[in-house]
Amino acid sequence: MTNTTADGGTVAPSTEGALETRGIEPVPESERHGHPMQLFWVWFAANISILGLPLGATLVAIQGLAFWQAVIVAVLGAVGSFAIVGVVSIAGRRGGAPGLTLSRAVFGVRGNAGPTLVSLISRLGWETVNTTTAAFALLSLFAIVFGTGTNAKDVPLLTLLCIAVFVLLTVIVSGLGHRVLVAVQRWATWVFGALNIVVAVSLVTTVDWQAVGAASPASLGAMIAGVGTIAAGTGIGWANASADMSRYQSPTVRAGSLVASAAAGAGIPLVLLISLGSLLSAGDPTLAEAGDPVAAIRDMLPAWMAVPYLVAAFGGLLLSNHLSVYSAGLTTLTLGIRTKRVYAVILDVAVTFVGAIYFMLIADSFYTPFITFISLLAIPITAWVGVFLVDMIRRRRYDPEGVMDVTRSSRYWYRGGVEPRAFGAWAIAIVAGYQFVTAGSGDDVWFRGFLVDTWFGQNGMGWVITFVVAAGVYALLGGARVVEGDER
Repeated sequence: MTNTTADGGTVAPSTEGALETRGIEPVPESERHGHPMQLFWVWFAANISILGLPLGATLVAIQGLAFWQAVIVAVLGAVGSFAIVGVVSIAGRRGGAPGLTLSRAVFGVRGNAGPTLVSLISRLGWETVNTTTAAFALLSLFAIVFGTGTNAKDVPLLTLLCIAVFVLLTVIVSGLGHRVLVAVQRWATWVFGALNIVVAVSLVTTVDWQAVGAASPASLGAMIAGVGTIAAGTGIGWANASADMSRYQSPTVRAGSLVASAAAGAGIPLVLLISLGSLLSAGDPTLAEAGDPVAAIRDMLPAWMAVPYLVAAFGGLLLSNHLSVYSAGLTTLTLGIRTKRVYAVILDVAVTFVGAIYFMLIADSFYTPFITFISLLAIPITAWVGVFLVDMIRRRRYDPEGVMDVTRSSRYWYRGGVEPRAFGAWAIAIVAGYQFVTAGSGDDVWFRGFLVDTWFGQNGMGWVITFVVAAGVYALLGGARVVEGDER
């Protein structure tokens, strides 16, 4: 028997079956048996996608870093940003609920709608990128096996089929839920991880080592900008989804173990992929600006390696999408959509299906909008992280009934459903952060902050400014004054 919650979720008495019927309501302590190694594999699997290669390519081709500098930047940006992901996941262990649901305790049940909507847009954007890239990979695979065309616009029906296959495989795992997702991520990592190693070894043979050795090191400012690019393109985008998986962790799990599982789980594959991308770009800078990064990397490989490469690319993107769609489904419920979790998953992938069609059959460019997308959304997400982490400093528990009650009787109603200190700090930080950001590149710039020409703006530090402002303003306003009993 199941019970309906105040905002349309369902309370399941058990999660022993393959299908997770629980929505966003807190998991009872009796059902929290997770351990950090589960999260290690979840984060590892979510970050072995081929998108790490073009990210690394930008460090060399666009920001002018030498290879050794790119490796340092990859470690600081990827491992460091996912350490933040691990810190946020501590809230999931404490409250047993998704991160954006727990965020109601910080921003108020109505004020939380802003951060939740931004998070959902972020997740849908990443899923569209994953779906588009994977469909490109499958399209190339069909071209090799069946001799079909490789240009998506020349074979629209086949393109639609490629998108549909990826979406269907995503729904199967993400729709079934936590138990299946954890199992699939762990075992699939070994299969697709091994394929990625084989492909990486082959790619290394194409590296122009003379160009790598002759490269002049860039400035410290360029390295700092690189750290910002990598952090925004990796861990920052996952920060508000981290508690979605850790909510099943045992209450006895140490906080440090959660941080280590995220930092190491995601950091290991990302550092390797980003470093390899920087090596490849030293001899071929076009990778950083490729309209189809899958095809660009495929062209670097011998013909016999193309099939395993494309299978590895498709699988890695699928593993990343599993986690993203699962999180997006929970975020959709938190936003107030009254439906079952599995239906929320289907709704989200329907949106990304349409987005992938646009990128593949209508738009002229793919990777440039992707870079602009992650740069812009990194600002409001980082602002949320700043406020949320300051709140975590003193808060040790979340009222399970309060985070599920969206009426005036909720413990987290505050003033008209909004916690003004938290929401105000978040909004101020967003405005401040965007002053250091440029949206677009070259002649196609549609937004430019007033402070982009400062040292912070030129070195991609807008997200750092955002974090400092959000955390600082919230702390100064007294937002962190939460006692053990969660009283305000």
